[in-house]
Amino acid sequence: MKNNYVLVFLLFSFPCFSQQTVEDNFEGTGTITTWFGDDCGLDTNFSNPFKTGINTSNTVLKYTDSGGTFANVRFDIPGNFELSSNNIFTLKIYIPSNGITGSQTNQVSLKLQDGTLNEPWTTQSEIIKTIVLDQWQTVTFNFANDTYVNYNGSSPAPTTRTDFNRVVIQVNGENNNDHVIAYIDDVLYNGTITDSSSATFDTLVWSDEFDTNGPVDASKWFHQTLLPNGTSWYNNEVQHYTNRTDNSIVENGILKIIAKKEVFTNQGQTKQYTSARLNSKYAFTYGKVEIRAKMPTGVGTWPAMWMLGQNITEPGGYWASTHGTTPWPACGEVDIVEHWGDNQNFLQSALHTPSSSGDTVNKGGRSVTTASTAFHTYVLEWTSEKMVFKIDGVTHYTYNPATKNSSTWPFDAPQYFLLNVAILPNIDAGFTQSALEIDYIRVYQQSSLSVTNELKQIEALMFPNPVNNQLKIRIAPKFINSSVRVFSSLGKELDKFTMKEEEVVLDMSNYASGLYFLKVQSAFGYKTYQVLKD
Repeated sequence: MKNNYVLVFLLFSFPCFSQQTVEDNFEGTGTITTWFGDDCGLDTNFSNPFKTGINTSNTVLKYTDSGGTFANVRFDIPGNFELSSNNIFTLKIYIPSNGITGSQTNQVSLKLQDGTLNEPWTTQSEIIKTIVLDQWQTVTFNFANDTYVNYNGSSPAPTTRTDFNRVVIQVNGENNNDHVIAYIDDVLYNGTITDSSSATFDTLVWSDEFDTNGPVDASKWFHQTLLPNGTSWYNNEVQHYTNRTDNSIVENGILKIIAKKEVFTNQGQTKQYTSARLNSKYAFTYGKVEIRAKMPTGVGTWPAMWMLGQNITEPGGYWASTHGTTPWPACGEVDIVEHWGDNQNFLQSALHTPSSSGDTVNKGGRSVTTASTAFHTYVLEWTSEKMVFKIDGVTHYTYNPATKNSSTWPFDAPQYFLLNVAILPNIDAGFTQSALEIDYIRVYQQSSLSVTNELKQIEALMFPNPVNNQLKIRIAPKFINSSVRVFSSLGKELDKFTMKEEEVVLDMSNYASGLYFLKVQSAFGYKTYQVLKD
């Protein structure tokens, strides 16, 4: 009998690995361009005052702590450090004895953080090394073998994490007002960088261009009108949601969700305002969402373009009867953008999870003076590691928790869209009506090459995919001695081996069900592949 395998190869959108040197010799040829001093003087073009010993270079970084409690210098990289196999940072440092005060231990610490967060130090992992005065010395920070300190004691080992994109260098500790002058040179990390920004969401997989006139497209949208508790909506909202064209209509290529002041009775309840709440009949996992929209006006209006987990048990929602297994916030909520009429120029994005919901701490926004007078483009880029929110191409918030579990990251399952305008109790007495206007909503994902084209380019074949227990990995003879590294969906390295033959079998019987990533590295380069374990 002939065995027919369906080969499914997706060029993995995250993590994308690349070998990169992160370095600065302060002679103008370094790759670090984001140096910054926190409560500390910083000069990255200072003439080396001590051309002696192991460092006779012309230019160094001068670090001047004039008593700042938390003084340090730092830099960010455009991706994240992948520390499972490359975990060493080095630098040279010189501290003259006449440049310090107080009795602090002479030391230098290197801290790794997630610089995308509002409180990046909460993700910190730190190595501290003692140093001697009045001489250049090379200091090595090895996050695999050196003793490290995690700010959060429950954080995993740094070599299992992929959320670090910031390096902080601090001399003689913090929580003191002592003075320190130090000179730093030849900062180096020669390792692997992961970068979700390289994810190429280039294929339009779903959209509504709102290019017809009349009611919304019933094949794409569901009107959610049921009062969830029998009398009202959440958050003390005072509106009825209806399925009438009075409240949701497509006109001249624009969807209008119209909030109105009118007496309306439904489900035995009389309310003074009406609006619409649309659920998409489409759900997806990972990709780029792009929405072009204009906000309504009026104190008390609360428009939102957002997502909920397809598994939510919310009464009256489109998916609840067929997929509802999980209550809010365990299902996960993604507010792509929300707006309040009493803060007219402010736009916000937010995440609600079991770890933080309601008045969540996971939020960020920016002021846009024309939020309600002009159309703007709102973007969410969602990968397996983080969510990036943008307005008109400018990032205003990134969510990338250091530890991803059901409490912090319920975002590895399908989500669907909601579009609505709620009315809050503080609605302006003079309000009559206003609309959230949407030009289009689009979802892009990464394209997968056809089998024919892929077979011309791949370094390895992996089948069957999805796999139950035994995954066969096949390579061409020229790729023998390639290395294969297996990563979990969180970027943790699980296995590593060398292809000594053209075909090997990877036993995945002890792997949990889910998505895994196999990076094949040869002298010709590397590629990373997705494998789904049943």
